[in-house]
Amino acid sequence: MTEETARSIATRVETFVRERVAPFERDPRRDAHNCPTPEVIADLRALAREAGVMTPHLRADGSHLTHCETAEVLIASGLSPLGPLACNTAAPDEGNIFLLGKVGSDALKERFLTPLVKGEARSAFFMSEPWEDGGAGSDPSMMQTSCRPDGNHWVVNGRKCWITGASQAQIGIVMAKAEEGACMFLVDLPDPAIRIMDQPRTIDSSLPGGHCTVEIEDLRIPADQMLGDPGEGFKYAQVRLAPARLTHCMRWLGACIRCHEIASDYANRREAFGKRLIDHEGVGFMLADNLIDLQQARLMIDWTADALDRGERAGRESSMTKVAVSEALMRVADRCVQVMGGTGVSEATIVEQVFREIRAFRIYDGPSEVHRWSLAKGIKRAWERAQ
Repeated sequence: MTEETARSIATRVETFVRERVAPFERDPRRDAHNCPTPEVIADLRALAREAGVMTPHLRADGSHLTHCETAEVLIASGLSPLGPLACNTAAPDEGNIFLLGKVGSDALKERFLTPLVKGEARSAFFMSEPWEDGGAGSDPSMMQTSCRPDGNHWVVNGRKCWITGASQAQIGIVMAKAEEGACMFLVDLPDPAIRIMDQPRTIDSSLPGGHCTVEIEDLRIPADQMLGDPGEGFKYAQVRLAPARLTHCMRWLGACIRCHEIASDYANRREAFGKRLIDHEGVGFMLADNLIDLQQARLMIDWTADALDRGERAGRESSMTKVAVSEALMRVADRCVQVMGGTGVSEATIVEQVFREIRAFRIYDGPSEVHRWSLAKGIKRAWERAQ
């Protein structure tokens, strides 16, 4: 696929998000956690199918665009917080689609991947665990959830937390630890053995189904629903990890581009102290700094995408990009709120929501401090090898 073709797809997605999705930002159908309801998602996905932009980062044969091409498309889908939900490029589905496409057997793809690609099902990734249990958070090696073979099934027990979308998902990817090491399973949801214990209200509201704490008690999973072999779970998690970090950056870059557009329009229209806000140096310079941060974020994304396209694991690059982009976009969103004053902290535009979403983004998929720690370990190893 040529770059021009990928850009053409992105242009269609951008037109769809701006013209058809953005009006839904004022749709009052929200759940108790202020997330769009399943009915809103169904309406948006029907429009996406009609416009031919459902799961637009996959080719007709089911293969993925390159990571650089995907950046074009996912940035466009992120121009509205609802865009990824409409176009089926949202987390965690997008990352789960990528993982299953790479490592799933034909049977698992037919059963679990196909409905995800069509936008007929949503999914959840069960990895993080409550810290009170000493479980896995940013350090997956601490995993406490266990699995053991029982005939032609595996039995899973444990607790998971911050499981995005769990209360509305139809498909789950569950990680658990066996004697051989970590394992990864595909399951149908809901399942009575997976009980939602808590669905807290959080600062973000773009991902329906909440960030749930669940208890897994004697969950029986057929052996042929394991991805790969026992002990290969961490290896498959790595397949998902760097690309999923990067696609988060792509989507939220799109959202912050739109916020900058809204704030710039406001600054050019609003007058105060005898001139338009844009002509006040303090305001104009904030918007200029936005342009710098947005461009640097895009360059970091393209740099890591290129490394992935060359077949590299790109763990170091994705860590650097996650830190740089999440923190740059936080500055952009914060400046947009500041430029718009009272309007910026209200629900009059999406700026207020994107500010909240970006603050959460600095934590999920690894907080900045964990990535910096990992990078520092790499610096130490490199120094020791050079001695």
